[in-house]
Amino acid sequence: MKIHESITMERLEDAIRREAEWCENPGFCIACGADADGCEPDAERYECEECGKHAVYGLMYIAMMMV
Repeated sequence: MKIHESITMERLEDAIRREAEWCENPGFCIACGADADGCEPDAERYECEECGKHAVYGLMYIAMMMV
């Protein structure tokens, strides 16, 4: 599965910090790279508010894909 090039390890690390410190539920659209809030860590194929594609995945799901 191709992940948008703007989703870097640095962005993932920042999202992990936000999740731990602020109890946020970050995710990312792997099609356009947009941030998505309110995603379960294992969310998959949610609709992106930016591009409309069903390509939003939760933080932990994306982290596993990048390993």
